[in-house]
Amino acid sequence: MPEEHFHLIKTSNAARAGELYTPHGTVPTPVFLPVGSQATVKTLTPQDVKDVGFNMVLANTYHLYLRPGIDIIEKMGGLHRFMAWDGAMLTDSGGYQVFSLAPLCRIKDDGVAFRSHIDGSEHFLTPELAVKYQESLGADVMMVLDECTAYGDSHEKVRKAVERTHRWAERCLKAQKRKDQALYAIVQGGIFPELRRQSAEYLTALDFPGYAIGGLSVGEPKEMTFAMVEETSALLPVKKPRYLMGVGSPEDIVEAVARGIDIFDSALPTRVARNGALFTSKGRINIRKAAYRKVDAPLDPDCDCYTCRTFSAAYLSHLFRSDELLGLRLATVHNLRFIANLMGKIRNSILDGTFSAFREDFLSSYKTTDEKTRVEQKGRWLRSTPRGL
Repeated sequence: MPEEHFHLIKTSNAARAGELYTPHGTVPTPVFLPVGSQATVKTLTPQDVKDVGFNMVLANTYHLYLRPGIDIIEKMGGLHRFMAWDGAMLTDSGGYQVFSLAPLCRIKDDGVAFRSHIDGSEHFLTPELAVKYQESLGADVMMVLDECTAYGDSHEKVRKAVERTHRWAERCLKAQKRKDQALYAIVQGGIFPELRRQSAEYLTALDFPGYAIGGLSVGEPKEMTFAMVEETSALLPVKKPRYLMGVGSPEDIVEAVARGIDIFDSALPTRVARNGALFTSKGRINIRKAAYRKVDAPLDPDCDCYTCRTFSAAYLSHLFRSDELLGLRLATVHNLRFIANLMGKIRNSILDGTFSAFREDFLSSYKTTDEKTRVEQKGRWLRSTPRGL
């Protein structure tokens, strides 16, 4: 890992602009990481991802461990070479997927036993193995193994998970052998402020290169999410990157940046794109609706993506109504370009001291999904979808 992993350039109230230094390039922050759980951002090539405006992606250790296997990727020269990505990369430890996806998960102090969601085979993951696998993959940023809890879990259950997360974080730190990779800790604590404070204080004392906030955006109301983000972010080191895991809707990114977050990831922009839900400067729209069948204009006149420069909203509507695969690709290009542009505007507004005005203007013009509908949709997805896909 470089001597300086993160440089904070400027703040605008709590919002921060900086640079993340990695062996595969410098990454301006705030930054959003497209999710490529299985060594691919769905429907796009690595060049597409670059052309859309990203130089850092996320991949998932759980999925790659089960298929094709860490040993195969290592023999192929590591994950960068395997997926032909020469930019920066972060790998999740896989703990989130183990706890939320794998059936018959059994948590022990030394690790977690689980059955594969693919074929039912039995596996055992320890903090040491989580680090070993990520070192073999060759990610620029690795995550510790933590114990995830669900919204609605009791204070006692969350407290025990926090304590185990702390012990596992120490074991991950001791297990790390490669020094060219940054290992981030994950602050847990559910929706309990005192547990969040305890977790942040314990983990920051261990002096990790970066810190993530985990266990949020799992079905809780947004006001709870942002209350915990604000509570936790204020306790994290000023000169180290702060990563909010699993948050990717445009309005949530803006609000989290306002609370001091530097790094984001989520499958949401690409997942909803494949279902015909597209981001625009006025809010999210459903391209399948009849209103777009005869619109001879770009989906979003304010967008400079290939999709909006080349095709009409009517054509996109036709592709989705005809179940054509090109529709999935064009929608994904658009949504990711929208997020890339958003991150650029956020960063520029922080650098020129106008973030507060940008935030107010964006949130006043961007129509969001009402909270009740959002929670219901999130709950259905959490119950039915392999996490991280």
